[in-house]
Amino acid sequence: MQAQIQALLVTGEGGAGGIERGMMGSNMGLYVEVAKPAIFNGEVGKVGGFVTTCKLYLRMKMREVTVEEQVFWILSHVQGGSVDIWKENVIEELKAGEMEYKMVEEFLIVLKKKFGKGEEELVKAAELRKMEQRERTMEEFVQKFKKAARGSGYEGRLLMEEFKRGMNGEIRRKLMEAENPLTSIEQ
Repeated sequence: MQAQIQALLVTGEGGAGGIERGMMGSNMGLYVEVAKPAIFNGEVGKVGGFVTTCKLYLRMKMREVTVEEQVFWILSHVQGGSVDIWKENVIEELKAGEMEYKMVEEFLIVLKKKFGKGEEELVKAAELRKMEQRERTMEEFVQKFKKAARGSGYEGRLLMEEFKRGMNGEIRRKLMEAENPLTSIEQ
């Protein structure tokens, strides 16, 4: 009897061992609930999260599905606003054979490039707004600030205001009291 139970566990045809093996193998997604992505309407700053959620869902639930079916599934979650026209064009190009993807990741890159243009700028601007000098020397702060400012969309007076805001209080106070106020980070 012991030998029969052991044989069943090894082959995965019965008992808890078989279930564990099924869950740990490539079919794990069958046993796990995975959130579907929210509808993507082209809103700036949302494409990164949409793409990540799609990748997770596809990996967990749609591994055995063709690339074409995966692309159409993603497109079913792209709707509203300006994305509808883009989606219609993509569907027509796919149907006509003008566009083909060997891997779904290729399509997700196209989607991210099309709708993620402002996303990097938003992330950089948020990083810039959070930046503070703290224990850094002024030179270190200037270099970190310049790096964060590149690609943030901030320039001129707005950039200087963020720079001053991030400085330590004592330095900021002295600069405010100076005869010639700063007009650039280099000063």
